[in-house]
Amino acid sequence: MDFLFWAIAGSFIFLWGSCFGSFLNVVVYRLPAGLSFVYPASRCPKCGHGLTARENIPVFGWLMLLGKCRWCKNPISPRYPLVEALMGCLHLVVIWRFGLTLEAIAAATLLFWLVALALIDFDTFTLPNSLTQSGLILGLCFQLVLGFQANDLKGAIAYFIGAVGAMVLGIWLLDGIGFLGTMALGQQAMGGGDPKLLAMIGVWLGWQNVLLTVGLSCALGTLIIGAAMAIGKHSRKQHLPFGPFLALGAIISLFCGDRLIELYLNSFLS
Repeated sequence: MDFLFWAIAGSFIFLWGSCFGSFLNVVVYRLPAGLSFVYPASRCPKCGHGLTARENIPVFGWLMLLGKCRWCKNPISPRYPLVEALMGCLHLVVIWRFGLTLEAIAAATLLFWLVALALIDFDTFTLPNSLTQSGLILGLCFQLVLGFQANDLKGAIAYFIGAVGAMVLGIWLLDGIGFLGTMALGQQAMGGGDPKLLAMIGVWLGWQNVLLTVGLSCALGTLIIGAAMAIGKHSRKQHLPFGPFLALGAIISLFCGDRLIELYLNSFLS
């Protein structure tokens, strides 16, 4: 009986998250193009024919179509169902990690912004101010609510001040790294949107996780770029967006930050 309950609950959570993933695909495609999120309705990117309600079901709609438009038979990118499935899985991890709490709502909201910004940066080499700024404001609002829940007005003020401090640290830290990188490489080392993204991350996750996110993103970037260069898929002069690495580092920090920081302190400072 317990297994049946958790299977049904897990399926519902996955479907709920994948619906957000479906809307996330819309944001990633339409925001950089300056298009409305509402009109026109979802349609084939090749022939423009509108999708039916059944064809628009996250993940399963693409599978039912066998990855092709029913009208023009052109392939539909598998990235759409993969993003939907990713968001469904991330929502499962959120509930497992935080339970049915306000923290879970905050985590799911942050994940939406992080994945959207990572994909847009990957596609267009830009991090839209409308997303980083709205994510930052939402983060400040959540910190006020979480602080008030923890210790009324004093908690709200303390959480808000901590979030602002982490925001400033994020901006200064990446601005400094970008300046040093530009001096060392003789060319622009980092885009102007990256510090804003880290500032947004800091508001949500705090100053300690800002440092952890930077460390993780640099390590992951080095490993991935090094592997790509080793197999001939990347050259030294080829530019890669840093936003996806920051987002990935932030996601790891969200779920494992406390444990990783504790492990570091116990290993090196004890």
